[in-house]
Amino acid sequence: SACGAIVTGIDLSRELSGDLTAELRSHWLKNKVLIFPDQNLNVTQLVAFSRCFGEIGEDPFFGHIDENENVAAIQRNAEEKTPIFAEVFHSDWSFLPIPPAGTILYGIKIPPVGGNTLFANQVMAYESLPRGMRDRADQLVAIHSAALGYAPDGAYGEKDRENGRSMRIYFDEKARETYEHPLVRTHHETGEKALYSSAAYIQGFAGLEKQESDKLLSELYAHQGKDEFVYSHSWRKNMLVMWDNRSVLHAATGGYDGYERLLYRTTIADHQF
Repeated sequence: SACGAIVTGIDLSRELSGDLTAELRSHWLKNKVLIFPDQNLNVTQLVAFSRCFGEIGEDPFFGHIDENENVAAIQRNAEEKTPIFAEVFHSDWSFLPIPPAGTILYGIKIPPVGGNTLFANQVMAYESLPRGMRDRADQLVAIHSAALGYAPDGAYGEKDRENGRSMRIYFDEKARETYEHPLVRTHHETGEKALYSSAAYIQGFAGLEKQESDKLLSELYAHQGKDEFVYSHSWRKNMLVMWDNRSVLHAATGGYDGYERLLYRTTIADHQF
């Protein structure tokens, strides 16, 4: 696949040595997505594993589960009719001054059909750009904002709550704040360049008129999500998946109407962009 590696032979409920943590980090940075099947974790163990890779990061618009303030529930009830959460390719919380390094999901209740998570390798996407477009991309600065999703009139705003979404999402006027990041991001651990563009959060490009920005973004989004860059991940119960937000985009898929779905999520903070 374009990214992703399966890791077996490790019990993540136990304390990891420094050497093993370093080895896992190396595999994570190289493969961008790590999949750990058949892990039996409680929330304390999930948080402890997450902390092996950095401090727990901020989740600006999510509530946490009752048992632990560092864990959010990505959930959908069986009878729920709201749109699937996070169906657009994105990098988590890219509108923050220092967005998170990674995200971890752990499968609690997994439907028998549907619900794959798509991962798009943005190092490959950048490297395969035509030379002229790549040169232009290197010069662009994108304006990121959470407004489309988390403002009161956003996709997960007042109307969405009234429609009965089960996830704890807290919309806020704060979502309209903006922050600028280069379109091409150099990974501070690997040195790789990747497209850092997210249809969920980018409003346009600094210094460009809206029409020109929209046209360019449309071209970029079509390129970033090409099949040759995408790994489609199929979930199982007790499976843990961690990914690098600095080098891949991800998107949820549906196809499990009538079934409950629940995953626990932690966020790994970064210390620089």
